Amino acid sequence: MDTAHICIARHGETDWNKSGILQGWSDIPINDHGRHQARTMGQAYAHSGFSAVWSSPLARAHETAEIIASLLGLPAPQCHEGLKERHFGAIQGIPKTELAEVNPVLLEQILRRNPQATFIGGESMDEFADRLLNAFADIGHHHAGQQVLVITHGWALDVVLRHIAGLPRTAVLHEKPKNGESVWAAVKQRAMTARHPALGV
Repeated sequence: MDTAHICIARHGETDWNKSGILQGWSDIPINDHGRHQARTMGQAYAHSGFSAVWSSPLARAHETAEIIASLLGLPAPQCHEGLKERHFGAIQGIPKTELAEVNPVLLEQILRRNPQATFIGGESMDEFADRLLNAFADIGHHHAGQQVLVITHGWALDVVLRHIAGLPRTAVLHEKPKNGESVWAAVKQRAMTARHPALGV
């Protein structure tokens, strides 16, 4: 089976991003700056040769994907439930300033994007990473031999970056993917690896 080359990007900015509120599965739209970021992404991808755009079904990812797909003259984005952000359980919708008062240890773990942080009523890292990587395996299988764009979320990009670097899921990354940033990966026979440098990572 041929390799699928997937560009995986974080959605545009939301007001909750700007205000430091934990989103998780909360369905928050992108703001004006987020829409500007999406248009900038679309222009940057003008010659990328994408055959399709996929996204998380959450509004912030889907609207970003819609803007880009329209600019590229591609069909409307397809959604995959597995591309959602990690579920943060009881702390979804809570500002980080408030969390600093009630659970400063957990906030520190979140700010460090510590994958071992646990969330009451939320997903474990293994649950989250397994569903996310299965989603990319599905998309890669469907688009073998093609280049596709996937719009997802910050913690999702963390999972991808660890996976293609061969790092354990417990590894703490020192850089946080910003809104609109992306990484390329290759998927063949449901296995994800880093895209070969010769193809322009």
